[in-house]
Amino acid sequence: MAGPTADDSTSGIPGNQDFAAALRSAISKSGLSLDRIQARLRSRGFPISVTALSYWQSGKRQPERSGSLAALGELEKILGVSPGSLLGLVKAPRPRGSASRSAEPAPPNSTLRFDRPALDALLRRIGAPNALAEPQQLDLIGLHDSCEIAADGGQRSLTTRAVFQANADGQRSWLLVFNQDDPASPPPRLQALRNCRVGKMATDEQHGLVAAELLFDREINQHETFLIEYSLSNTGPPFPTCQNTNWREFRRKIREYLLEVRFATERTPKSCWQYQRGSSDETTEWHELAIDPANGAHAVALDFGPGVFGIKWE
Repeated sequence: MAGPTADDSTSGIPGNQDFAAALRSAISKSGLSLDRIQARLRSRGFPISVTALSYWQSGKRQPERSGSLAALGELEKILGVSPGSLLGLVKAPRPRGSASRSAEPAPPNSTLRFDRPALDALLRRIGAPNALAEPQQLDLIGLHDSCEIAADGGQRSLTTRAVFQANADGQRSWLLVFNQDDPASPPPRLQALRNCRVGKMATDEQHGLVAAELLFDREINQHETFLIEYSLSNTGPPFPTCQNTNWREFRRKIREYLLEVRFATERTPKSCWQYQRGSSDETTEWHELAIDPANGAHAVALDFGPGVFGIKWE
């Protein structure tokens, strides 16, 4: 399960609570649900997701990009509050670069990070309602993610090579779940590149989720290994925002995971870090990474999981 961090705002900002409290109060007094607010914003040309609105009022995130700040002005009108009364409470973005390491935003902070009701609905649509609870018959032993970042800082594509080992006979498919985390952008295009084809697929644009079957070219039996390759590509510019990070969430241990991020020439980062956290561990480990001559960075995890592993850049 993979995807960039959520929406276009910063996570875990300590000074967010004044803004969040004011927004919660305004929403409560308006009598409007988040769904109705989101619909009104969209009708006025501001495709802000319900998830983003929820994060804003909880204090988990705040609007920072120009589109979100413009939407906040329209939101003040919808909620009937004074112009600037919410916008004026938004804290300035934290400083970027190596000097700001003590203020680094946290990576995704729990497993399962996806919106569970939305994901359950998608799994029902592709005929796999119990996929998360059923015993796994395939061990993911090796994974290589290659993420391409476009000149505008958005995610152009993600190409994945996965190696499995079957622990039961008759294995024919693997379930892919991807979190776009930018619901304002259309779902990515899923393409099977090697030894597989796309089966049933469902998307939830509101939550930025994609669930799909990857059907193997042949049946694999117990102890056999099998390799597949697929890609998820986005249209742009603008490309979907990714909050300067790419991560993968593992629900079980994996022997080897290689994450590679390649940047457009115009988007060379000042610095890069690898981060990881276990599913039951509140401590995040950070390690600085070198930018290679090909304008990329990579990180390797061995015998990792369950937990979140990713690369963050500034």
